[in-house]
Amino acid sequence: MTKNKTPLRIAAQAEPDPTDEDIALIRQMGVDQVVLWVPGEKACYDYYVAQREAFGKAGIGVYALGNSAIHCQDAIVLGLPNRDEIIELYKQHLRDLGRAGIGYTTHAHIGNGVWSSPTGRTRGGAETRALDLDGEAIGGSPHGTFHRPLSHGREYTEDEIWRNYEHFVRQIVPVAEEAGVKIGVHPDDPPVATLAGMPRCFNNFDNYKRALEIADSPNFGVCLCVGCWLEGGESMGCDVLEAIRYFGERGKLFKVHFRNVDRPGTTFVETFLDDGYMDMFEVVKALAEVGFDGVLIPDHVPLMDNDPRIGTAYTIGYMRGLIQRAERER
Repeated sequence: MTKNKTPLRIAAQAEPDPTDEDIALIRQMGVDQVVLWVPGEKACYDYYVAQREAFGKAGIGVYALGNSAIHCQDAIVLGLPNRDEIIELYKQHLRDLGRAGIGYTTHAHIGNGVWSSPTGRTRGGAETRALDLDGEAIGGSPHGTFHRPLSHGREYTEDEIWRNYEHFVRQIVPVAEEAGVKIGVHPDDPPVATLAGMPRCFNNFDNYKRALEIADSPNFGVCLCVGCWLEGGESMGCDVLEAIRYFGERGKLFKVHFRNVDRPGTTFVETFLDDGYMDMFEVVKALAEVGFDGVLIPDHVPLMDNDPRIGTAYTIGYMRGLIQRAERER
C-alpha cells in the first residue's frame, strides 16, 4: 500500500565548492539535491554552511554530507587504540551538520574497505568496477589499501566486531538525536561472511535487523546500496525488494544507492542500470509503494568516453524515466 504521494527524489553525487559549470549540469539533469563528501581537514561547521549556501543559491539542497576522515574507519570497527578519538570527531561531525541544517550522513561499518579487482568492462567497453575474489583483489578506503590473507595482522571474531559496533552506537546515537541528524548504515561491499581475517557484519538482512535493534533510534537506519544487495544474492536472506518493503515500512530507509551488477556472487561486473540482472524499475516501484522520502543516488557509474559527466547524465536520465513511470502507475 502506498503510504503517501511524496515524489521520489534523485540526488547527484557532487564535489564540494561547486563551479558554475557543476551547478549548471546538476540543474540541466533535473536534480535539486546533492550528496557531498569532504576531506577531514575541511570538515567543520563553517565549511558545511558554505556548501549549503553555495548550492542553495541555485535552488539545490544538500541532502547528505560525509566526512572522509571518519568513513570506513578501521579504528571504530576493530576497536583500535585511536577509536575513541575518532568517535569524538564523529560526534563533532554530527553536531556541525545539525547546526548547519544538513540532516543526514552515511556510515560504513567496514574495517578493511570496499574490495575490487582490476578495472572491468561493461557494455560497449565502458570501464567499470569489477570483483573476482578468486583472483586478484584488494580493499580500498579513504585510509589506505588492504590485502589478503590478513588485512590487520590477525583474525577477528564476530563477537569483537559486534562489541565494537555496540560501543560506537551507544556513543553516537544520543548525539545524532540531539543534533537532529539521521545516520544510514551502508552494507558491506562485497557482503561476504569474512574477508582478509575480518568478519563483515552488515552482510545480510538478519544482521541489519540486529544492528538496528541495538541502535534503537529513529535517527539510525539504512543506506540501502542496491548493488551490494544484488551482489549478495540469496546470501542476503531476502531479495532487495523485500528489504525495501521491510525497512521502508518502518521508517528506516534513509538513502538508496542505485546500482546494478551482472550477477550475484563474489565474481561480478558493475553495469549500466539497464544492463544488469535486476530490473531496476521493480526497485523504483517498491520505493514508491512504501512512500520512500529520502533520495536515490547514482552509484559507481560506468565511465563513458573518458568523461564521468556523460555516464552520470545517462544514469540520472534513466532514473528519472523509471521514477516518472512508477509515479504514473501509482
